[in-house]
Amino acid sequence: MQEVQRGVPLPMGAHFHGSGVNFALFSRHASRVHLELFERPEDAEPARVVSLDPGRNRTGDVWHVWVSGIQPGQLYAYRLDGPYQPEKGHRFNFHKLLLDPYARAITLHSDWDYGPARGYDPSQGDLSPSKLDNTGAMPKCIVTDDSFDWQHDLPLRHHWSKTVIYEVHVRGFTRHPSAKTAHPGTYRGLMEKIPYLKELGVTALELLPVHEFNERQLPEVHPVTGQPFTPHNYWGYNSVGYFAPKASYSTTGSQRQQVLEFKTLVRALHQAGIEVILDVVLNHTAEGNELGPTLNFRGIDNAIYYMLADDKRHYRNYAGTGNTFNANHPVVRNYILDVLRYWVVEMHVDGFRFDLASILGRGCDGKLLANAPLPAQIAEDPVLRDVKLIAEAWDIAGAYELGNFSERRWAEWNGRYRDDIRRFWRGDEGMLGAFASRICGSADIYAASGKGPDNSINYVTCHDGFTLNDLVSYSRKHNEANGEHNHDGADDNYSANYGTEGETTDAIIEMMRERQIKNFLLTLLLSRGVPMLLGGDEFRRTQHGNNNAYCQDNETSWHDWHRLETHAGLFRFVQSLIAFRHTHPVLSRESYYTSEEILWLGPQGGPPDWHHPHAKQCACFIQEEAEHALLIMFNAGMDAVDFHLPPVASGMRWRLVVDTGHETQQVPLIVGADDMLIDTSIYQLSMRSSAILIAE
Repeated sequence: MQEVQRGVPLPMGAHFHGSGVNFALFSRHASRVHLELFERPEDAEPARVVSLDPGRNRTGDVWHVWVSGIQPGQLYAYRLDGPYQPEKGHRFNFHKLLLDPYARAITLHSDWDYGPARGYDPSQGDLSPSKLDNTGAMPKCIVTDDSFDWQHDLPLRHHWSKTVIYEVHVRGFTRHPSAKTAHPGTYRGLMEKIPYLKELGVTALELLPVHEFNERQLPEVHPVTGQPFTPHNYWGYNSVGYFAPKASYSTTGSQRQQVLEFKTLVRALHQAGIEVILDVVLNHTAEGNELGPTLNFRGIDNAIYYMLADDKRHYRNYAGTGNTFNANHPVVRNYILDVLRYWVVEMHVDGFRFDLASILGRGCDGKLLANAPLPAQIAEDPVLRDVKLIAEAWDIAGAYELGNFSERRWAEWNGRYRDDIRRFWRGDEGMLGAFASRICGSADIYAASGKGPDNSINYVTCHDGFTLNDLVSYSRKHNEANGEHNHDGADDNYSANYGTEGETTDAIIEMMRERQIKNFLLTLLLSRGVPMLLGGDEFRRTQHGNNNAYCQDNETSWHDWHRLETHAGLFRFVQSLIAFRHTHPVLSRESYYTSEEILWLGPQGGPPDWHHPHAKQCACFIQEEAEHALLIMFNAGMDAVDFHLPPVASGMRWRLVVDTGHETQQVPLIVGADDMLIDTSIYQLSMRSSAILIAE
């Protein structure tokens, strides 16, 4: 018989202590806690139940117990009792098995207890708790250990100025048969593509959520028919276990292997010089609104973990998903910090991108705090001081903090960069000044708050929206396959199709699309700030006009590697531009350009006409060193333009590096040939083209 002792309140979660495991769980308002141990993930009955005595097994708000003889791989979960009083914010339900918020691994399960069908009587709304026991329909937590041979792995700590981010979905990157990986759609499959990533030249992978989530999305109400429907959860922005790596991304099952495989992936990426940044969703959970399932936080202490409306029954919904994490409650704040520290210390990740990060600055009443403690505490935490922090500096409820999210340590996804670059190259009027500001690091956005270009994560496309191929192939979204009658996804895409909607064999249209793709990529990789590429844009990955493929776990979202063969020239173009950026550090310095470094010119050689709405051409003369200078020319107009070249020092000549209007020139010539020398004082730039000249 296993021995049971009082245990200790810290650390939280399940940890080896002596010859057994110590379990510790927070709940302020529970009246009864059971620890249940299981033999198999699908078991509907526990092998043993350990009842925690509120006098002996509780310290403050932490329930704890030590059980002897437990080994790694032991399955467990909790059952809590307490008041079911929605009007007071309490939703305890002893019929529901609950996951440990600190579980470091969760079993793979195909039929989670999701939605009203297993939750509440629809006729009673949320006021009558379900008496249906869900044990067999719930995954189980797994006791793990931290043993792993890191082979002396250390953080890479790439400077922002040396960073090129590549955003990718773990499953989608290698799930398509054309990936030709031995382990498609997994951590190991991603490892098989490391040589490709290294060849491309990116320095950091930003992974869409890898925290445990259920692919079965919460049931929703169709916006047109009013009928319930259940979309697939492919992106993973509905986390359940923040300490647990996604089990289905593992190749060998879910009995702790997902932890080992994720660590192996990180170690291999570090060995290749590539950092790992996790997209973390610490603003809401998968439990949804008052009619959603009870999986962990709701049944452990609903009134603590969530922002509740004034009536306490409903949830404040600043994430658009039904609930909002109560991030600035001290208990929840400590939990979030524990999550981040764990992934840095035990999993060796290098940074985090925070989804809808403005929610982290909302108080318990939902109002934005003037000096929000959580973002500042994350930035100043001694363990997290060297990791990369990236904020999506807005939320669904109207908060928009671009340029002034928390302190200097925080970088931000620059949504204005995306929009302004798209609009300039589409040919919108009045965009010349904004375009120049984005290339120079967006001082108009960041300088007032003391931030620099390194705080700007520049991107033209990301997972949320069109791919780069679709940005130049579709003038409107095509999301019918999502089952919402094309009502979902953004409408303001600033896209164009250049002649026909969707794929075409028209050579002229294809030529213009390829040219525009190159213009976007050249602009992105030559702008001050930190460039982020959407995975697959380097070979024109398409979602066929779907700009919200969150539910498409199929060829719509998967990377079709046949396109790499078709668009090999574009891959080499991106590869060479990344190399060019690295070999010309003036382009990526963590400071704004000085007047000695950059001079903006119009086609005639004088200052550009910044205020003329029809002006769509400009050039920037960048003095790199005494013996090196760059001239980057942009023409978003519909006619070719003659640029008067600025004079250079005696003995120096202009040499063409790349011109996106030269259809036969596939790759930037980092070291140009003699026939690329410019012998005239005028350079003609074709319509909708950009070019780089170098004087040396």
